[in-house]
Amino acid sequence: MSSRADVCVVACAEAFRGDGEILAAGIGGPVTVLAARLARLTFEPELLTHDGTCLLTGDVPALGEAPGVVEGWLPFREHLWLVLNGRRHVMLGASQIDRYGNTNISCIGDWARPKAQLLGVRGAPGNTRCDPTSYWIPRHSPRVFVPSVDVVSGVGTDRGAFDLRRVVTNLAVLDFRTPGGTMRLVSVHPGVEVDDVVAATGFELDIPDNVPRTRGPTVEELEVLDRLDPERLRDREPA
Repeated sequence: MSSRADVCVVACAEAFRGDGEILAAGIGGPVTVLAARLARLTFEPELLTHDGTCLLTGDVPALGEAPGVVEGWLPFREHLWLVLNGRRHVMLGASQIDRYGNTNISCIGDWARPKAQLLGVRGAPGNTRCDPTSYWIPRHSPRVFVPSVDVVSGVGTDRGAFDLRRVVTNLAVLDFRTPGGTMRLVSVHPGVEVDDVVAATGFELDIPDNVPRTRGPTVEELEVLDRLDPERLRDREPA
């Protein structure tokens, strides 16, 4: 039987479907890293994956293990070349996100006198302007899904984002495939209702008449996940 975390990993992996030979980069915890590795081992075998630092991996190791096969060295300058040339699909996190996909990882509150200092904009502007970008948000709430972000770190569809592919949360899958580039509800996870997602979102969503359930992992995918994450670290992330 699959868990909510299993469903979330598969939903994140689906963001990489059709990408082909580009670098799949999951940033943060186990869910996004597992998503890229799961996609490569199942339906998207041409994906490039890395060890989290500077090595392109020829095989797909379990979490915490070193690669057995190294395909190449990926120093920071080469990593930046991939970003600037649209050869990287990154799955980021966000402390705030609005209906156009503008995100904030910099600070909460007024820029001149913030309530909380976060990471800073870091690579979010370049990633969202030059490359396919998706988001994994483990706690879907009105504090994260806000009418307006306090600081724009990653740009949204109204500010020239290259390709905002997918937003996956602990409740649902969302995208921006609407005429106005606003956020649309794609599916709700098993055990979640549309009203739950609406209540956890601080702005109006585009909601189709029929919202399906997010698919769970296949038997093959679940076997791959259990091999990649035998300690089930993925279960710690979804709220």
